[in-house]
Amino acid sequence: MSLIVQKYGGSSVADAQSIKRVAARIIETKKAGHDVVVTVSAMGDTTDDLIDLANQVSGTPDSREMDMLLTTGERISMSLLAMAIRGLGFDARSFTGSQAGMKTDAQHGRARIVDVTPTRVRQALDEGAIAIVAGFQGFNHDSRDITTLGRGGSDTTAVALAAVMDAEVCEIYTDVDGVFSADPRVVKSAQKLNHASYEEMLELAAAGAKVINIRAVEFARRHGVTLHVRSSFTEESGTWISTTSEGDSVEEPIIAGVAGDTSEAKITVVGVPDIPGKAAGIFTIVAGVGANIDMIVQNVSVHDTGRTDISFTLPKEDGQKAMEALDAAKNDSGFESLIYDDKIGRLSVVGAGMRTNAGVSAQLFTALSGAGINIEMISTSEIRISVIMREEVLASAVAAVHTAFGLDGDSEAKVYAGTGR
Repeated sequence: MSLIVQKYGGSSVADAQSIKRVAARIIETKKAGHDVVVTVSAMGDTTDDLIDLANQVSGTPDSREMDMLLTTGERISMSLLAMAIRGLGFDARSFTGSQAGMKTDAQHGRARIVDVTPTRVRQALDEGAIAIVAGFQGFNHDSRDITTLGRGGSDTTAVALAAVMDAEVCEIYTDVDGVFSADPRVVKSAQKLNHASYEEMLELAAAGAKVINIRAVEFARRHGVTLHVRSSFTEESGTWISTTSEGDSVEEPIIAGVAGDTSEAKITVVGVPDIPGKAAGIFTIVAGVGANIDMIVQNVSVHDTGRTDISFTLPKEDGQKAMEALDAAKNDSGFESLIYDDKIGRLSVVGAGMRTNAGVSAQLFTALSGAGINIEMISTSEIRISVIMREEVLASAVAAVHTAFGLDGDSEAKVYAGTGR
């Protein structure tokens, strides 16, 4: 009897009817002869609503208390789903992250998994039950505190369980038919990808594709977990994510997808002394507040001043604390001023075929020029090109680039639920 791990996102369990539909789907998998472990997110936009509520009662909510608050969302959905399955005549047991053995480090809000010991989950399966695990959460062994894994953490919970329990596949259920060549909410003509490699999916997730969390993909790649991203609203096959994108016998597509992201801000450090060690000092300060830097650009030094400007992007939620830390070190660092810009958008094109095909950069910049889009920063990897632009033109830029690379489909992509929030 093989084990299948299924993860259902917030839009899939948004209300009572949705939960009943998911329960029926889980039972069908059980009837097919599989053991089933299910990971659930909070219902609908519950997590976002709880964050909004916390911000209303406190300007700077304590990170420990935020974790205590936010984990309630998954506890609601896991217990309701277990009730729904029991109501259909099958045994189901719900477990919090700590009960499922999800051990993490002590970093509240973005904890990392250090060990998984799903003893109680295995026991439930051995007794013929379906195990429902609250995603997004764990506990720290030393402090005994509840922790959360950060945005998209339920994906990581599911993949971690699949890896440790040697599952045949980890199915990620969402409100679209799979991974698309662009966000179908933005580009209606986006096409579903039948297959994607771990490498391509890592780049797409890092570039802002919301369908699966980047840490989950990295976990899957490291442990060889096959992923199947599909819709909980249909029976259609979705996108399979594994070592290769289309199988060893098929040449890789040049571009797999185009992603847009508005979750980052840009900080420009103006007038940095152009001498060894100054850039290291600046990024050491930023690292000290736990901010994760994405793109970096340093201008050529102005000869008569001996100073340069350094710009970098980082998540918006880290922007203010990075600015405060840099400002506090202004005199020691010797720079002149700081500029904060949270109205930027990042566009990325991703494809394993970039390695062996020339002209991708030219095609990208020609498409952006034709759409009248001005570029502020550029970053590349072996299979990705990312550019920064104004936030308000990002959607039109994504559509223009998607068309330029011949990714438009003949039919309109369908979004079954969810707000994309």
